[in-house]
Amino acid sequence: MVTLMDGGMGRELIRRGAASPTGLWSAKALLEAPSAVIETHRDYIAAGARIVTTNSYSCVPAYLGKAGIADRYVELAALAGRLAREAVGGTGVAVRVAGSLPPLEESYRSDLVIDDDEARPIYSALAQALAPYVDLFLCETMSSIRESRNATAAARAVGAKHGLPVFVSWTLNEQPGTGLRSGESISDAFHALEDLELGGFLFNCTHPDAIESGVKEIVGLTDKPVGGYPNRFDVPGGWTLDGAISVEHRVGFETAQFVRAAAGCAESGATLLGGCCGIGPEDIAALADWLAQRDTDA
Repeated sequence: MVTLMDGGMGRELIRRGAASPTGLWSAKALLEAPSAVIETHRDYIAAGARIVTTNSYSCVPAYLGKAGIADRYVELAALAGRLAREAVGGTGVAVRVAGSLPPLEESYRSDLVIDDDEARPIYSALAQALAPYVDLFLCETMSSIRESRNATAAARAVGAKHGLPVFVSWTLNEQPGTGLRSGESISDAFHALEDLELGGFLFNCTHPDAIESGVKEIVGLTDKPVGGYPNRFDVPGGWTLDGAISVEHRVGFETAQFVRAAAGCAESGATLLGGCCGIGPEDIAALADWLAQRDTDA
């Protein structure tokens, strides 16, 4: 049984004109266009997503600080949670809300992961802000063991008080089979978090071939849910979330190729499938159609 996740929130909000590719990025929509956030969640649900992720990826002090509002990260994370819950509540469909806990500096940059003593209180505050609105925590785009340990340990402590499971999603090197962005192996990363009794293990925001390779490896390590959600961009070195360096659309990765990549992950044992940056509702709808046809044929 495959559960369908949503696609990328930030890029979709930018495409709709509700967020900015620079500066505050997707947090801009929380401040200026909250109705667009709800609408985007609902469009993913209409497409077939049964897990939607809060628009809290850029609700971290490092990014909000560029606009002089670093102290509002808890407030905005809570708003992201409330908007996601409102979106789900108006659909009449059973949909879970995943509370996004992202990197606290730049994505993919294991060399920029902040000190543990600074990171864990921030993750704890984010998790507490999201807890009233979510069904699970998703520590996503984790580039290294230490980054994922900081996020998941803090979320696990909060989740234990609220009965909320914690899932982790690592971002991988683009070359299949070469581990996390940090160079650490998937096996080492899994075992480093084993004591936290996480709810599931995923891979995101990287090349679909790397994700399929990761799924094949991790299904041999756990019986928990596993999955992945690739992005649609080739990311250059030095890329930053606020768009200082532009990214290029991955050649040959249109909707049909996205569905084919997801199918490969499903055949390899993935039970959670979705999309990351650049994957929109139309892609999720096509994947939902493929899953429905597969189940019918079975």
